[in-house]
Amino acid sequence: MRISIIGGGSWGTTLAQALSDNNHDVLIRDINEEFVNKINNEHKHPFFDVVIPENIKATLDLKEAVDYTDIIVLCVPTKFIRGVIKEINSLINTKKTFVNVSKGIEPGTSYRVGQIVKYEIDREKFGGYVVLSGPSHAEELILRKLTSLVAASKDLKLAEKVQKIFNNDSYLRVYTSRDVIGVETGGAIKNAIAIISGVCSGMGLGENARAFLISRGVKEIVSIVTALGGKMQTAYGLSGIGDLIVTASSMNSRNFQCGLKIGSGMSIEEALASMNQSVEGLRAIEAGYEIGQKYKLDLPIITTAYKVIKGELSANEALHLLLSRSLKEEKYW
Repeated sequence: MRISIIGGGSWGTTLAQALSDNNHDVLIRDINEEFVNKINNEHKHPFFDVVIPENIKATLDLKEAVDYTDIIVLCVPTKFIRGVIKEINSLINTKKTFVNVSKGIEPGTSYRVGQIVKYEIDREKFGGYVVLSGPSHAEELILRKLTSLVAASKDLKLAEKVQKIFNNDSYLRVYTSRDVIGVETGGAIKNAIAIISGVCSGMGLGENARAFLISRGVKEIVSIVTALGGKMQTAYGLSGIGDLIVTASSMNSRNFQCGLKIGSGMSIEEALASMNQSVEGLRAIEAGYEIGQKYKLDLPIITTAYKVIKGELSANEALHLLLSRSLKEEKYW
């Protein structure tokens, strides 16, 4: 089967290898000419020192990628994804199935990627939508280390189709779900908690403090997921707490690394400039805060983090504000 991946960074090219291992031909579209040449000429991953299969090709031409297949995998930072989807819509004239592997929520609208796709793709060109998400570092999957994901769609047969396309009996296990809202929201908001976890470590607060913030962060993820219409059990599954575990305490996590730098004294601008890959967590904090305000949710961790990134509080002031809240019973539902 032919499959196009829009976005040839660390995750997109890693998924291309998994698809190639499953005997699919993959065309990656990226705007970085250096990435494209490295894939085509050296058969090397753009970020990792790994040789990738020769049947993985890359192009700078979005139309070529769109025309290549009826299955389009979206692996673009959510900051740019609306613009890319608009451009794709202008290029297609047949129905396409969209598989989203990006994790983010759009600040301002609070739209998930699935909502953006349905808004921007003309109805007669829309062939279905699946989100593929879960606890997954590209650094491990590119080495074919055991990884598990969830393919969610309102159309269960379509989710099962994507499950079979990506599942590999040796190292990649894919489950299905009908809860698109829960899978997308959990995968996005956990990035906010991962940033906060990194700040905590950067401030030298210790493992106890990080466990506290991650655990209470779970409650905030669940609150947002359920407020938007997702299921609580999804938030406690692979795409929620599973993804949070792997993202909020690992140096392989760019969100954790970014938070670590901020907690160590870097400005947000300096921390972002030092990263060579996109960081979704800061936008997730903003989107999470906006959702909390809209639905009147109790989100003390995300709310104080929002005030930090907006320059209203220092990290130390935010910590004091959290610890000085009125004492209460621990509740998670």
